[in-house]
Amino acid sequence: MMQNVHLAPETDEDDLYSGYNDYNPTYDTEELENDTAFQQAVKTSHGRRPPSKTSLASSMGRPMTGAIQDGVTRPMTAVRAAGFTKAALRGSAFDPLGQSRGPAPPLEARNEDSPEEKIRQLEKKVNELVEESCIANSCGDLKLALEKAKDAGRKERVLVRQREQVTSPENINLDLTYSVLFNLASQYSANEMYPEALNTYQVIVKNKMFSNAGRLKVNMGNIFLKQRNYSKAIKFYRMALDQIPSVHKEMRIKIMQNIGVTFIKTGQYSDAINSFEHIMSMAPNLKAGFNLILSYFAVGDREKMKKAFQKLIAVPLETDEDGKYISPNDDPHTNLVIEAIKNDHLRQMERERCVEVVKASQYVELANDLEINKAITYLRQKDFNQAVETLKMFEKKDSSVKSAAATNLSFLYYLENEFAQASSYADLAVNSDRYNPSALTNKGNTVFANGDYEKAAEFYKEALRNDSSCTEALYNIGLTYKKLNRLDEALDCFLKLHAILRNSAQVLYQIANIYELMEDPNQAMEWLMQLISVVPTDSRALSKLGGLYDSEGDKSQAFQYYYESYRYFPSNIEVIEWLGAYYIDTQFCEKAIQYFERASLIQPTQVKWQLMVASCFRRSGNYQKALDTYKDIHRKFPENVECLRFLVRLCTDIGLKEVQEYATKLKRLEKMKEIREQRTKSGRDGSGGPRGRRDGSAGSDGGQNCSAGSRGERLSAQLRALPRTEEPYDSSSNKELDASYVDPLGPQIERPRTAAKKRVDEDDFADEELGDDLLPE
Repeated sequence: MMQNVHLAPETDEDDLYSGYNDYNPTYDTEELENDTAFQQAVKTSHGRRPPSKTSLASSMGRPMTGAIQDGVTRPMTAVRAAGFTKAALRGSAFDPLGQSRGPAPPLEARNEDSPEEKIRQLEKKVNELVEESCIANSCGDLKLALEKAKDAGRKERVLVRQREQVTSPENINLDLTYSVLFNLASQYSANEMYPEALNTYQVIVKNKMFSNAGRLKVNMGNIFLKQRNYSKAIKFYRMALDQIPSVHKEMRIKIMQNIGVTFIKTGQYSDAINSFEHIMSMAPNLKAGFNLILSYFAVGDREKMKKAFQKLIAVPLETDEDGKYISPNDDPHTNLVIEAIKNDHLRQMERERCVEVVKASQYVELANDLEINKAITYLRQKDFNQAVETLKMFEKKDSSVKSAAATNLSFLYYLENEFAQASSYADLAVNSDRYNPSALTNKGNTVFANGDYEKAAEFYKEALRNDSSCTEALYNIGLTYKKLNRLDEALDCFLKLHAILRNSAQVLYQIANIYELMEDPNQAMEWLMQLISVVPTDSRALSKLGGLYDSEGDKSQAFQYYYESYRYFPSNIEVIEWLGAYYIDTQFCEKAIQYFERASLIQPTQVKWQLMVASCFRRSGNYQKALDTYKDIHRKFPENVECLRFLVRLCTDIGLKEVQEYATKLKRLEKMKEIREQRTKSGRDGSGGPRGRRDGSAGSDGGQNCSAGSRGERLSAQLRALPRTEEPYDSSSNKELDASYVDPLGPQIERPRTAAKKRVDEDDFADEELGDDLLPE
């Protein structure tokens, strides 16, 4: 084996290129077959044993892969892994981040005494002084602003000297110097120290290192204008105008305007006219146009004054007619001025003359439309008297205008239930224009109000023949057929209308109501469901749907819709009554208490609600609370016989001594009741036959009217049918409570739609009228 080990020759260490030309037999693959050590390593496991130290050195003296030099293992690959060496396996800890070397050395402390640091601190102080000066000026403290500006100027000069000592002059902060000088000049000018301000501006303007400093000559011109040195003001304005490029159009226009104003002050009106004419040709504005008119007035040129005025009124205001009377801010003085001029004499004269000019022009029809819109504005402001007066002015106009005005007048009087006046103006509108569908609709409405439904239907049909898209006429003819009990024709009208007005709550309600009248509750409920999808918070629609489910025997669905109706409108006495009766019927008397208590708050003079509260307490076993409630009722209604009967019954059951007192009061009241009944009976027996028949007939009519006018009295009457003294009050008795549905809408008169728009509340849509905008036909 030793014959294959070659020792490295002793060479000069300074010879960096030694050994590169020597031949290394290790790489001689042809002699591997004759290498005994290699063949043995291949045939046996000898090659897997760790090599000896003598076999790790190459024949050329170069350390082999994995050799150890100076305690550090050479990596097995050509690139050493970051932070990892074989030395870690020989006693050193694994430390890929090098944390064992200790923390990083601390940062060097900033030397505050160095010249660079002093310069930075001084520059920061100068900027702070400039900001404080500007803030003091904005707050109105001009003296403090000037002091801060002067202090900033002094410190800035010290800063410049220090920079010159440390660095080259090219490193001076010119922006800071410019801002300090400009602020100082502005503060001098604000304190009316004009010579000092001019001197400071001169320092800036003469310094060629400041770019765009020439525009500051505008400020110098303003100072000369304040000093009334108009010639110098014009000079500096023109110098600034020459130095400002043409791309800054707005600034050049403002300088030209200053030049024109200065010429006016010097009396050079011709030069002022040239300046203002140039402005009006380039970028017209209100101030330049007004000054141009004044200049022409000064030279006495009336014709050019007129042309200048035409140019002035052609300048856009950049605001709408209503927006110019809206304050752009919350300034109380500005708001007061706007409020004062909103309807002053000049504003009134403006409106009158505007209408007069339009009337005298070829656009006379536009003037009529303006007057109609004026009346509509009065209507929106709920000033009906002014609206009527405005519309009456059209009675002597031509037929089309007269018809439009008369239509709106008929609409107004119809809303005020003055049907005679409404009919009169409807006739005037129809006679002026027989093909006006709005006029025919309003005429049909007046006839409908008088009960002549057949004739009203004829007017509505004629309106539809003239304009098939007149939805008001179609809706009203549906109501007319409904009044005439021609339900199929009425349903056909409302279904056609539904195809036009898909989400109209009124149309959906009318369809549902007609199906209910046709005794088709399933269709009625389906249309009411569509209605609720349009107006989900309408309490009347919800209660109506609950009533239909109740009539079909579905108490759970009925309760759901009644409860939703109560949630949106907790003051509907019929809904409250039904919910209380439902809980009593389902043996939850304690839940019914809250509803009857609310009913007693809504109708405090109705004793039946308080009696129901006491009965619920008694039914739920709270006898003491029931007794207290009955006593409270007796104090409020001492003549109520039913309350005394319950008090006697409860005191007897409990064994109270007060039973005798209540029994005595009860007997006295019953005796008085018998006496009144005997007197009433004897009076009827002694009355004459014809008179009795007349009274009976009247009573019959009155009874029918009462029944028709109070469709929710069935449950109320049964609630009042309380047991006698010898019978215990049992709130679960079917004789006393009837939870059947009563119509929550109550008696209402269906009115036809008018031809003008009437806002309809979503919660009160039933049997109301829709209308169109108050526009001339």
